[in-house]
Amino acid sequence: MNIIIVGGGEYGYQLAKELHINHDITVIDIDEKTLDRFSKLDISFILGNGGNAQTLTNAGIETSDILIACTPSDEVNIITCWTAKHLSRTETICFVNHHEYIETFQEKDNKLLTESQFGLDQIIWPKKSLADELEKIISVPAAIDVEEFVSGKVKLFEYRAKDNAPVINTPLKSCQFPEGCIIVAITRDDNLFIPDGNTVIMPNDKVIFMGTQESLNILGASFFEKHRQEVKMVTIIGGGAIGLMLARNLESKAINVNIIEVSSDRCNVLSSKLSETSIINGDGTDLELLQAHQISESDVLVTVTNNDEKNLLCSLLGKQLGAKKVLTRVDKTSNLKLFETVGIDVALSPKTSSVKELVNTLISTDIDLLATVERGKGEVFKVKIPETFEDTQIKDLRFPYKGIIGAVMRRKKVIVPRGNTLIRSGDSLIIFTTPDASSHIKNYFENNEE
Repeated sequence: MNIIIVGGGEYGYQLAKELHINHDITVIDIDEKTLDRFSKLDISFILGNGGNAQTLTNAGIETSDILIACTPSDEVNIITCWTAKHLSRTETICFVNHHEYIETFQEKDNKLLTESQFGLDQIIWPKKSLADELEKIISVPAAIDVEEFVSGKVKLFEYRAKDNAPVINTPLKSCQFPEGCIIVAITRDDNLFIPDGNTVIMPNDKVIFMGTQESLNILGASFFEKHRQEVKMVTIIGGGAIGLMLARNLESKAINVNIIEVSSDRCNVLSSKLSETSIINGDGTDLELLQAHQISESDVLVTVTNNDEKNLLCSLLGKQLGAKKVLTRVDKTSNLKLFETVGIDVALSPKTSSVKELVNTLISTDIDLLATVERGKGEVFKVKIPETFEDTQIKDLRFPYKGIIGAVMRRKKVIVPRGNTLIRSGDSLIIFTTPDASSHIKNYFENNEE
C-alpha cells in the first residue's frame, strides 16, 4: 500500500519503521532535522506542512491508500485529514490526544462536528490504546503480552522466564508443553529470534507461545505460574483518563478495583463516573498509605500517572510490599528497557500501544497482517494456501526464511500443528516470523515451491 505519514516524531518514526518493509511510505514533516532519524529506512521524505493542500499533492495524496496524521498537535492532525479527504478518497487515520475532541466526536447529537464531516475514518487515542492493552494483560496473571486471532480461537501469550521456571536450561525438544500450543519466538537481550528444538530457554528470556485458550492456560499453570488464580483485585495508581477507562473495563468484569489519586477534585470526578470502584485520595508514593490499603493483597498493581519517575517509584514500592504483578505506564519510550531491567513485570507506553493497535488493524494487499509483537520485531500474519498446492507435512516444508506455523484453519476447525501435520490446499495458516521474512514466506506458498 501507499501510505503517507504526516508527522516525523516518535509516532511517525515507529509507524514508518514497522511498515516500510511491506509498504511504500512517504513521511511529511515541517522540521528538516527530522529527516536524519529516517535515514536508515527505505522511505520518501517531504519537507512541509501536512495540512497544506500542495504539500499533500506533492506527496501523492491522490493515489495514496492511507494517510496517517500523527503530529503532536490534534488540530493539525484533524485539519490534515480534512484536507486529504477534499483532495482524494484515501482512508484517513487521525491521532488525537485530548479527550475533549474525543468527547466531541462521540456526541451523537452534535451536528457541527462529526468524524465523517471532518474526514476522519479512524481515530487513534493513545491513552485508550494503552488502557485496552493493560486490560488484556491483566486478564492473564503471568503474561506480559496477550493477542487473539480468529475470533479468539487462537491466542498468543508472552511470558518472561524466571529463574525458577521448569523450562530454564532445558532444550525445547525436551520440554513437555501441552498439546494445543507451540512456542514461536524468544526475545533475549532485546533480540527476537525463531527457536528450534535445540534452543535452550535462559533466565529472563521473553517466550512467545501460540495456541488455544485451554492449552495456554495449562501451559501457564504448569510452567510460568506457581499458583494460578483468577484476578480478583486490581489497584490503580493514577486516576487520569487511562486509570478511569481501565477501571470501567475491569468493573464490567466484576473485578474489585481500587484507585489511588492525589487530586481531591479528580477523586470527586472518579466517584461520579465509577459505581463499584473504591476511590482513595492520596499519594501513591506514600509507603504507609500503600500498606494501609493492603497492596500485597492486590493481584495486579497498575501505575498510570503522567510522570515516569513517579510510576517507577510506585511500582518498586508495590513490588517491595508484595504486589503479585506490576504493570507500569512509561511515556518516554527510551525508558521502557530501563523499567524492565529493574524488575517491572510489564512496562507499556501509550505511544507503542497506539502504534501497535494501528499496525494490527492495517490489512495489506500482499499479506494479511494480524499483529506485531515486541515493538515490531515479530509479525503474525495469515496466508491462504492456493488450490495448486500439494499436500505436504510441515516438517517437509522448506521456508526461504525462518518462520513457525502457529495454527492451521481448516473449514471451521483450528489445528495447532506438529511436524507431521499435513498442509492442504484451501487451508489458512497463521504464521509467526520477522518483518523481513513475511512476504517471502507467502510467496513460497503462492509459487508452490519445494
